Amino acid sequence: MSHITYNKMWAEAQEALNGLLQREIEDKSLKPQKDRITVFQTLATFYIKYVQIFCNLETVYDQIVHPQKRLVIRQVLEGVMGRILELKNEMVELENSEFHYFDDILQDLKLCPEHIEIPIPRYFIKEKVKVLREREKILAQILMNSGLQDIKPKKYVKPFPLEEVIRVIQISERARQGRLRATFMKQIYLEEKRGRQARLQGVKGPNLDAAALRIQKVWRGFTQWKKTVKMREEEMIFLGMNPPPHFQRISASVARAQNVETKRCEVQGRHETEYEKALVSIKTHLREIEGPDIKESLQDQIRQWFIECRHITGKFPDYPNEEEGGSTAIFSQKTPDQVAAELAAKEEAAAVKKKPKEKGKKEKKKKKGKEKGKGKEKKGKMDTEEEEGWKMAPSNFLPIMEEGNNQYKDIWQNRDERWNFLQEYDPELIKEEKRKEVEEEIRVQVDELMRQELKNLKLAVDREKDKKRKKSKKGGKKKKKKGKKKEKKKEKDLTPNRTIDSLYKELVEGGLLIKPKTVKLSDYVGSQAVHEKAPLVKALLLAGPTGVGKKMLVHALCTETGANLFNLSASNIAGKYPGKSGLQMMLHMVFKVAKQLQPSVIWIGDAEKTFYKKVPKSEKEMEPKRLKKNLPKILKSLKAEDRVLVVGTTQRPFDADLRPFCKVYKKILLIPRPDYASRFVLWKHIILQNGGAVTKSLNISCLAKVSDGFTQGHIVYAVQTVLSERRLRQMTNKPLTAAEFLSSLARQDPVYKEEEETYKVWYAKTPLGKARARALLEGEEVGKGKGKGKGKGKDKEEKKGGKKGKKKKK
Repeated sequence: MSHITYNKMWAEAQEALNGLLQREIEDKSLKPQKDRITVFQTLATFYIKYVQIFCNLETVYDQIVHPQKRLVIRQVLEGVMGRILELKNEMVELENSEFHYFDDILQDLKLCPEHIEIPIPRYFIKEKVKVLREREKILAQILMNSGLQDIKPKKYVKPFPLEEVIRVIQISERARQGRLRATFMKQIYLEEKRGRQARLQGVKGPNLDAAALRIQKVWRGFTQWKKTVKMREEEMIFLGMNPPPHFQRISASVARAQNVETKRCEVQGRHETEYEKALVSIKTHLREIEGPDIKESLQDQIRQWFIECRHITGKFPDYPNEEEGGSTAIFSQKTPDQVAAELAAKEEAAAVKKKPKEKGKKEKKKKKGKEKGKGKEKKGKMDTEEEEGWKMAPSNFLPIMEEGNNQYKDIWQNRDERWNFLQEYDPELIKEEKRKEVEEEIRVQVDELMRQELKNLKLAVDREKDKKRKKSKKGGKKKKKKGKKKEKKKEKDLTPNRTIDSLYKELVEGGLLIKPKTVKLSDYVGSQAVHEKAPLVKALLLAGPTGVGKKMLVHALCTETGANLFNLSASNIAGKYPGKSGLQMMLHMVFKVAKQLQPSVIWIGDAEKTFYKKVPKSEKEMEPKRLKKNLPKILKSLKAEDRVLVVGTTQRPFDADLRPFCKVYKKILLIPRPDYASRFVLWKHIILQNGGAVTKSLNISCLAKVSDGFTQGHIVYAVQTVLSERRLRQMTNKPLTAAEFLSSLARQDPVYKEEEETYKVWYAKTPLGKARARALLEGEEVGKGKGKGKGKGKDKEEKKGGKKGKKKKK
């Protein structure tokens, strides 16, 4: 695809985004909505459309080679990503559920479920490939030096003496010759037997016509059977029941596309370096050529301002400080009359400040009284707002998207680029941008010169004003000191004299920083909804039975985002850095390295052990509750810009004390066992992944039905045990059947309904589960009230009566 196609795709995405932004502005002005279903539909529609725009913009950003276009696309892309997360959060708060169903809305928009799957942006890894490769090398070297590298032990082979080797070869050769002689003798014996039987029965010579007819029947039947099988296979492929032939083989077009993509990445890198060089060279060129003219024009304008102010007010003005903007405040298109009015207003304000402070105290008391009265009014207003309905929460990302959208409209929408076929940087745009920077730099120099010139003028004309200005400057300095007192104290650095490399090495050797497995989210089949929720909050808990893919998802997050993986599981930190001071040092080192080398994922396996209700006797020596007090404090210290995510995994969440557990892990995802559709996809995907071939003799539908109750881990184990090296070699002559996988599957214990119910009961006790149950009960009560009562008064009476009745029952 050429750059024209991607420019067209970008224009379509921007047009769709522009329409969405206008709709969002219109929705703000509308009245709050009361119907919950319509609210969810509007949110879901916005969410689906933003996801589509995100997918298009992500493709465009990855493929376009123009460096200046990519800057604008990147800004809009990040704004869209943030808005998707905001809408997701809105839907979670509205529905009190982490999982949402968009089937009806997708049907209305004529879209497939694939259209709402959020891809991981490719620039996450591409832009820091060098850093990640260097980090992998360092990690591998540290593991190798410390002897922690997972090296497969070589099989010991006992050396044979020469005589023994010759004897083995002789035995095998004699056996081969014996087998050949036996088959030859068998053929002779059978021929002699047929001859004897023919002589006894008195059979004459063979009938050639009958023999030919027999051969024709067999051959025609065979050819017709082949045609029928081929027609059936073509029909199954057409219906989508079987994969097409050469499904796993990479086609020539795919290989060509991969080659083009690598070349495109090279062109992107080359254009980026050229653009960065041009930024420096064009700026120096502008400073040399246009700098002197800019300096002269600025000085002339400022001197003219001095004369005009002196002419109108009868005195020279005060030159604005650097905090006020310097000469930029002068050139804000203000007339001398407006400047005089501002000076008069400043003088009045200074006179007001000189009045006694008692009036200020009285006013404060009055304000406190008013605030107390307002408190009750605010409560009343909150109640009325809740009754009125729902309104869209303010967004932090709409201004970013609007700014990027305006840049596209102003610069790129109607820009003529016929001259720029290679899509290199545009020097005119760089000149416009750098001219402002050069003007700003020269303005600072001119301000220093003109301040001195104004000072000299004032000394010559009016020395008293110069004294007043000095007094005001002294007062300004005192105010700055007050601001310094308000600054918060920085956290103590327990390792001030140590480098990040040394801390990194110590954490790797201690087993706290581990190498993540190379798992992609595309390999995580069966639960697409989990992909978009992981990076939403500081701490995330993945709960579910064994084998549903909790650890795999943690490794996939690290692989897709290029994050470091720290292991703070209770079993891993047992005996390491003992005592309170040791624990503080360990956590300080982990989070210091995690923040410096972000993004980072801090994994806590068996997260329930940190918040045990009662520690088992067998685990008391391990001290599983070491992190209970420190973990909430650390999470509070994490800022928005720190890209650090704490991920806990648990298969027994009901063993933990619920309150502190939910305070730390505010986002909880319960991953269930796979349903029929997910199992069908899993069997097919895992068999192909492990080198197997899906043919008509393998009934995947049967496997999906039989494996009801089993998890993804059970299916992976069953496939890997069956598809050994020996079985893969036999694949061409002996295709796979469903019966082969049943024996290895039957050896494992499935997830029973009772176990699944315990997870559901536990999740119902979490804050989100309670909120959902409460909302459902309120909905049922409202529905009953509306059905019984005719008027509003009756509805209210029935609700009150219902509530009293419930209290009595309790």
